[in-house]
Order: sequence, then C-alpha cells, then structure tokens
Amino acid sequence: MKATQTIVTTAVSSLLMLTLLPSQAQAAKEGFEKCAGIVKASKNDCGTSKHACAGQARKDSDQEEWVYVPNGTCDKLVGAKLYIAKKK
Repeated sequence: MKATQTIVTTAVSSLLMLTLLPSQAQAAKEGFEKCAGIVKASKNDCGTSKHACAGQARKDSDQEEWVYVPNGTCDKLVGAKLYIAKKK
C-alpha cells in the first residue's frame, strides 16, 4: 500500500509541476510584438521553421529568430522587423 501511495503522490506532483511551467507557445502578452533579426544566439523566445523551442537560435541577428518586445519598439531598432510566421 505504501508503494502505491508513493507512486500516486509522485505522479500527481509531476502533473501539477507541468501545469506551472510556462508554455513556449503562449500568445504574446497584450502590448508586445514579435521582433525578428535582433536576437543573440540562444536567446530567442520560441520556435521557427528551423527548430521548435526557445533558446535554440544558432547565430546572432538571424532574420527568422524573434523575441517579444513592447509594441512600437521593433520599428526603432536597426536590422529589426516585425515577425510574421511563414506558412507551411
């Protein structure tokens, strides 16, 4: 009985922890936009056609890699552009 209770407790705890982790695919918070071309290597916010996760940008200033910035900021940065996902 004790082993079963331990397994159930561990499983429930694991599920609860997963719900607390931030989602990589969450929509931008209100007041923010996706800005591409300004990301440092491994500092991107989410996936692209090259990979599926945040933190996987391989080089600085890749035109497909993006980060969230406050609305209106992207237009003020040299080399930056608003990110629009490519259709698959």
